[in-house]
Amino acid sequence: MTIIPIGTPDDERLSDYTDLKDVHLRSVREPAEGLYMAESSAVIRRALAAGHRPRSLLMAEKWLDSLADVLADPGLIPPDTPVFVASEPVLQDITGFHLHRGALAAMHRPALPSVAEVLAGGGQAARRIAILEDIVDHTNVGAAFRSAAALGFDAVLITPRCADPLYRRSVRVSMGTVFQVPWTRLTTWPGGMAELQDAGFVVAALALSDQSVTLDEFAANPPEKLAVVLGTEGDGLAPRTLHAADVTVRIPMAGGVDSLNVAAASAVAFWALR
Repeated sequence: MTIIPIGTPDDERLSDYTDLKDVHLRSVREPAEGLYMAESSAVIRRALAAGHRPRSLLMAEKWLDSLADVLADPGLIPPDTPVFVASEPVLQDITGFHLHRGALAAMHRPALPSVAEVLAGGGQAARRIAILEDIVDHTNVGAAFRSAAALGFDAVLITPRCADPLYRRSVRVSMGTVFQVPWTRLTTWPGGMAELQDAGFVVAALALSDQSVTLDEFAANPPEKLAVVLGTEGDGLAPRTLHAADVTVRIPMAGGVDSLNVAAASAVAFWALR
């Protein structure tokens, strides 16, 4: 491995890592430049296991041992990959936050598969799919991916305006399951719903509606192939999405609570329909 000591935060070689707190900058810059950030040794390991290629790594010296095996594996990290090492105060100046999870890696962003490739599932066709419509909070996106992975959903599709699953916070909250669950971004929505329906999926919109059935009723006799649509924070699913879906399903509420956070709702629905 190529270890490079860093003494000051203004080193030009560290431009990938500069000011990671600026959400707008990172959400625009990272996709445009073909990179994403993996934070923590556990997440970096999952990214490498998924076949993603690192551009460089940045960490405190004390974390070198925790990644020694992968750093020494040329099949995972090419020997000429820079491994920048700095003191914790310098790391905080570089990134804009306390790097308490050990390490960061700037990773090459892989090309997204087509919807057809996601449905095909690499040999085992998908039967349970989550669709995230215009979710804007990266934490909620990451939490939905983690629930999808843990509760047996085969794939995730995101709409054109949904937040980036490979944004640093999404990756961190998902615990790296964004590398594990096949996913892609739809080019049109809700127009893209027709491709799923043509492939035999029943599209269930998760929403509070007088025309809905309860999750218990729907889960009692679920379809063989199912796509569950979850809407953006606050407004929920768009009316045209509800109109195009095959069925609307609601999670019964009690205690005067009107709805669940979309991350919590995804976990409840995925568990019931797994």
